Amino acid sequence: MENIGLLLAKRAHLTPTLEAVVDIASGRRLTYAELNERTNRVANALLSLGVQPGDRVASMLMNSPEFLETFLAVAKIGAVNVPLNWRLVPDELAFILQDAGATVLIAGEEFDAAVADLHDRGPEATSVREWVRLGAAEPPGWAVDFDDWAGAAATDEPEPGGGDDDLLYIMYTSGTTGLPKGVMHSHHTALWAVITMNGTADLRYGDRYLIVLPLFHVGALTPATGCVHRGVTMVIMRTFDPNGVWDLIETERLTTGLCVPAMLNAMLASPNAAQRDHSSLRWIMSGASPVPVNLIRAYEEIGVEIHQVYGLTESCGPACLVAPEDALVRAGSTGKAFLHTDVRVARPDGTDCDPDEPGEVLVRGEHIMVGYWNRPDATAEAIRDGWLHTGDVAVMDADGFVYIQDRIKDMIISGGENIYPAELENVLLAHPKVRDVAVIGQPSARWGESPFAVVVPADPSLTEDEVLAWCRGKVAPYKLPKGASFVDEIPRNPSGKALKRVLRESFPGPSTE
Repeated sequence: MENIGLLLAKRAHLTPTLEAVVDIASGRRLTYAELNERTNRVANALLSLGVQPGDRVASMLMNSPEFLETFLAVAKIGAVNVPLNWRLVPDELAFILQDAGATVLIAGEEFDAAVADLHDRGPEATSVREWVRLGAAEPPGWAVDFDDWAGAAATDEPEPGGGDDDLLYIMYTSGTTGLPKGVMHSHHTALWAVITMNGTADLRYGDRYLIVLPLFHVGALTPATGCVHRGVTMVIMRTFDPNGVWDLIETERLTTGLCVPAMLNAMLASPNAAQRDHSSLRWIMSGASPVPVNLIRAYEEIGVEIHQVYGLTESCGPACLVAPEDALVRAGSTGKAFLHTDVRVARPDGTDCDPDEPGEVLVRGEHIMVGYWNRPDATAEAIRDGWLHTGDVAVMDADGFVYIQDRIKDMIISGGENIYPAELENVLLAHPKVRDVAVIGQPSARWGESPFAVVVPADPSLTEDEVLAWCRGKVAPYKLPKGASFVDEIPRNPSGKALKRVLRESFPGPSTE
């Protein structure tokens, strides 16, 4: 049976004393045997709550051993993980919980205020009936303490509750209509993502892998699962700190990891970056947005290889990766398709583009998502004839190297986070002084891109500060526009679609952040 949780049980059996997790925030170190034992406690504690195969269990946790324990425990008993983006505001979280039908929420004390807000809305608004709280302080009366709850449970291996094509997790991504869509992955698709990643990238037994992206992202969750599969030590940072990463490279002898371009920029700007000891480091993978060639060259000058990767939540991560020998020669390319993955660049009629002709990236493989939760219409649009239509524009050269150029759906990627303009536009259109609005991305030295609002005012007294203040508390902080400008009319095509290309030319930036 393909069960992602059983990967941990097998790894613990094979290499029980191998260090599994180094948690920088707490200083804890766990072997694979210890991680498996703790995971079994969580699994058995969930069973004691009456969680059944197929039930949805949501988690709202910072990067930590407890995140991994919860994810793998839910997998073992055949329930379905719903990892929550803790940057979202309560309204967004309530929608996801209700849409997923999550009956249990396991949350860290950092999010007490948001969780209390959710609890006060009642189960009819969130579906949640059992609340588990991780933290040192006493939990509220309606929640159980994670350590007491899990600590009282048995360490016995639970009977596998599912696997293969059963759902493993639902990961929500923002939709172009403003409502998040739940990407469904099964044990089968997640396992094949790991097999594909470990069969392509240079990840070795005994490596020490930096996990600094949030584990609610596929960019951290799939590599973490891959570390269990391959026998790799996960060095976990709770939050990104550029100097802290260099410290860990030195003290923990990191060999590899994944950082988005905004992180790499910050690391490069940290004091004495070129003088730090990175002799243990073989490479850093980078993705989420195109990696600037000058950034790759800057790291080359200090002796660090940057390997660009391209992937999506819908592909469980893997799509394209540039091989070490091509990382510098083909700087700017995201490489070729992963092992066990097919990638095409196609015209709107589905035929393959000629070399260097722009088209949409299509991806196929056993790791492609099952579909979107409760959205058969969106699933049918995204997966056609077995191919995932990514909505991204690229060219493929005569040698099969892919160069990502643009995003068909005008998605903004800010610090590795996906932001869809329609969500912000919906919020801004509710302002009584806004007649029309379009949101675009502007280049940002810090984040790669930042949202910028182009507004048609209904009242001439409307100010930029009012526009920006209106969004606060209605969307997650990372989605907030960093600036706004006013125009008499939004340029639109005959069907009414805003001409974002024209707006980007009129407001090229760069962003103030």
